[in-house]
Amino acid sequence: MDDLARRQLASIAEVVEVAGSAGVPVWLRGGWAMDFALGEVSRPHVDVDWYCWREDADRLAALLLARGWRPDPRMPVELQLDLFAADVEVSIAYLGRDDACRPTVGAGSWAGTPLPAGMLDAPPGRIGTLTVPTISVPAQIEFKQMFPVWMPERPRRPKDADDLARLRAGPRRAGPRTPRP
Repeated sequence: MDDLARRQLASIAEVVEVAGSAGVPVWLRGGWAMDFALGEVSRPHVDVDWYCWREDADRLAALLLARGWRPDPRMPVELQLDLFAADVEVSIAYLGRDDACRPTVGAGSWAGTPLPAGMLDAPPGRIGTLTVPTISVPAQIEFKQMFPVWMPERPRRPKDADDLARLRAGPRRAGPRTPRP
């Protein structure tokens, strides 16, 4: 594991600590969610991606900014919260709720669009001793499969095909897993 991955893992631990202390639910998404579901670091990552409820985002931002994180001016905060922890890029996408309290896209042109059923009901993922709330593996697979359809300007990359194969294969090593309730 390289130094950037170590710093990304440290940022993940910090978000979990800060959010947990404040009672702000967060869920890891993207490549790091895959790695935590698999129980190991599978490849280098450019950034760390999260979800949080839109109504919690300002409070979470204030807490992280108070710890020295800084905003990324490239992304409008109305669309998602983008921060830096030193040289680690962190993106926190907003979740909304429909009338039945199911998660939806929380901002942008897709706001209100339903997200995969059960996405937030996955057991926590783990790498080493770090346990983190993650979106479900089926949701991760759906996102990886559908991004080129939803966003034709973003074709599937080789790493996406590799990630799909890893997610479908599941964890490579046996170990205690938190059972689903």
